[in-house]
Amino acid sequence: MKKYFFLIILFFVGCTTREYNSYVLPSPNIKNSTLKPYVVNGKIYYPKKVVPIGWTQRGIASWYGPNFHGKYTSNGEIYNMFAYTAAHKTLPMDTIVKVTNLKNGKSVIVRINDRGPFIKGRIIDLSYAAGKKIGLDVTGTAPVKLTVIGFKGKNYVNGYKIQIGAFMNVKGAQKVAKKYKKFGYNTEIMKIGNFYKVFITGFKTYNEAKKFELTHNIAGFIVGD
Repeated sequence: MKKYFFLIILFFVGCTTREYNSYVLPSPNIKNSTLKPYVVNGKIYYPKKVVPIGWTQRGIASWYGPNFHGKYTSNGEIYNMFAYTAAHKTLPMDTIVKVTNLKNGKSVIVRINDRGPFIKGRIIDLSYAAGKKIGLDVTGTAPVKLTVIGFKGKNYVNGYKIQIGAFMNVKGAQKVAKKYKKFGYNTEIMKIGNFYKVFITGFKTYNEAKKFELTHNIAGFIVGD
């Protein structure tokens, strides 16, 4: 009788300052094994070979840090908790993902280079730097939305936007959104948590958005669109 052995990889969430963005660097030597089905705690996971731009997923995000810093990730890289990377159970390695914290509206862009997290309800495990960027260093976990925006180090994000307000009442958000339309850019309202957040959209570069923010004395913050 043939015996089949499965390698079970266990991931533990770290809870822990410097930071730098290296998500754009594709892994130099992805292991072929990262495309094969694998088993963790009796459950089989089937890594995706292809996902479309715009693919989304919602769930809980966590982060991992010092206990794994310097160790190997699932695709053979050395884990760096200060790089903007993440673990996902099935997304292809080197997928570029925008992660938005649905509690505070903050977002970060990461590159998938690891597998996990294997805790019920959690869909992504961010590096320390990436988790800190959206507030997970304080809360530990948070509900998030994932959006695929690129592959193999190429980011297809559609520019930048500025958050200019957050309101409990949608009418207040609509009033502010209407006010800023006269400046030649589009505005949008997103319901995030209990708030209606207003964004000015359509900036092609970060510098363009920053210049607009300074020119009009806006006390907001700039995020990838």
